[in-house]
This record gives sequence, structure tokens and C-alpha cells, in this order.
Amino acid sequence: MTNPAHLIADETGAQRLVGYTLDVGQPDRRARCHLVVDDRHTNRHGVLHGGIAAMLLDNACGATASLTVDDSGRRPFLTVSLNIDFIGAGRQGRVTATGRVVGGGRSLLFVAGELVHEDGTLIATASGVFKRVPGGAGEG
Repeated sequence: MTNPAHLIADETGAQRLVGYTLDVGQPDRRARCHLVVDDRHTNRHGVLHGGIAAMLLDNACGATASLTVDDSGRRPFLTVSLNIDFIGAGRQGRVTATGRVVGGGRSLLFVAGELVHEDGTLIATASGVFKRVPGGAGEG
């Protein structure tokens, strides 16, 4: 069950514009981006725009990286690279992007992601490299 204290909404301009929510409070330490897709999010073919799919995956993967050093999921990590494979059409309804750390060290993390429709249909996968931003609390 999601703890509302771990939901991040309306924090950035992109969140306000697109309308997604970031959940950083799951016990598996994987961040999730949720979006209810409607006609504002679709392309000329009536399916989820690839750029929005990529944005959801980027945010879920970056916040997952952040959870490795910060329980709030707000510690900044920069996207060094992000590869997206589009598997299926994103239809209207709720979609969720989930990140999972698959490797890395102190400053660079490798994170995989999946974007799935509420009916279980896989829409896209991602693999990315995320760099920890130096200078946070407790660092020299």
C-alpha cells in the first residue's frame, strides 16, 4: 500500500504540465511514476507519445537511483544516458514506470526500467546510467 507521504506531485514544472505522480515509498526501494493517460498525452495515432513515455521512465529510474542514498528520493542524480525500447502501444488508462538498480558504484548507477499499462501490457523498457550529484549533506 502506498503511503501518501511518499508521493511527490506538482514538484516540478514537468509534473504540473503532464500530471504524473512520483512514488518513492515502496518497500522494494524502487521508485514509480504513475500517469493516467488521456488524449492530452497521445500522439497523432492516439497512443501514448514516446517522449512522455521516456520522461516517465527517466524519472522513475533517476528517483530509484536517488533512493540508494536518500530515503526521500529527492537526492539529485543526472541522466548520463538513457535507452528506450518501445514494445507496445500505450493506451488510455493508468500507466506505471518502475526503476530497478542493476549495477554501478559510488557515483554512477545502472538502472533498468519498465513502463506498464494497468492491464499488465508492457509498453516500453529502459536502461540508463545515472550520475550522483556531488556536494550533498555529509560529503566533502
